[in-house]
Amino acid sequence: MLRLFAALLLGAAASSPHAPQASSANVQRVLFIGNSLTFANDLPGLVSALSNASAGPRIQCRSVAFPDFSLEDHWNRGAALKAIREGGWSVVVLQQGPSALPESRVLLTQYTKKFDAEIRRVGATTALYMVWPSMERRADFEGVKTSYAAAAREVGGLLFPVGEAWRAAWRRDSHVELYGPDGFHPTPMASYLAALVIYQRLSGRSPVGLPGTVTSTSAGSSPVVIPPARAALLQEAAAEANLAAETKGAATPRREGEVIRSGAY
Repeated sequence: MLRLFAALLLGAAASSPHAPQASSANVQRVLFIGNSLTFANDLPGLVSALSNASAGPRIQCRSVAFPDFSLEDHWNRGAALKAIREGGWSVVVLQQGPSALPESRVLLTQYTKKFDAEIRRVGATTALYMVWPSMERRADFEGVKTSYAAAAREVGGLLFPVGEAWRAAWRRDSHVELYGPDGFHPTPMASYLAALVIYQRLSGRSPVGLPGTVTSTSAGSSPVVIPPARAALLQEAAAEANLAAETKGAATPRREGEVIRSGAY
């Protein structure tokens, strides 16, 4: 039933009015600013590879990403600002930790607004890459959704609902392996799912039917190989999550004794 539901709604998801337009050369240049949830399995390279495998616009990706970095860390370090100011970007993607805690949510929105001002100056669109909580904090999915959706709304930006795509995949099959060995970082399958979500939002095209074997555009990368049935499931999950990208979630209260790490968890 879930697969049928996703198939019926693919047309609406693929024609999202929020998808940025391709440049005159039919190429979108996308800058990712994040941490290890961005560079794990070379997510930007997977997005580029999916675009190369489709009939849509080419998506060229570059990233500024450091382990455990929040957007505040990026703002203070300056490398991300320098990259933004080079210009020529279609979209700049912002990502930090799950940010389900109320204090982290405030920081996510605050620094999204700061970066958005710089992004707008170079004529680009701001996007938020919604991630997921750690395995031991799976109850925080709603809080993650709330935080990233609020930050995207605050700047009128795009939302890449990857964490919601995880839940859509698990509704189809609870055994889909998305958490890596550390219970937080993504498996190659999870990064493929993230790339599907982001590809669809950037291109305005359905991810259904894209190849399950993808090799990142980065030199020396090994292919990500997803069996056909599993690839179809992930593609439907990505489409469902994108269709519901504007859904408003509920806040997650802070638990006693929690602290905020630099990655804004």
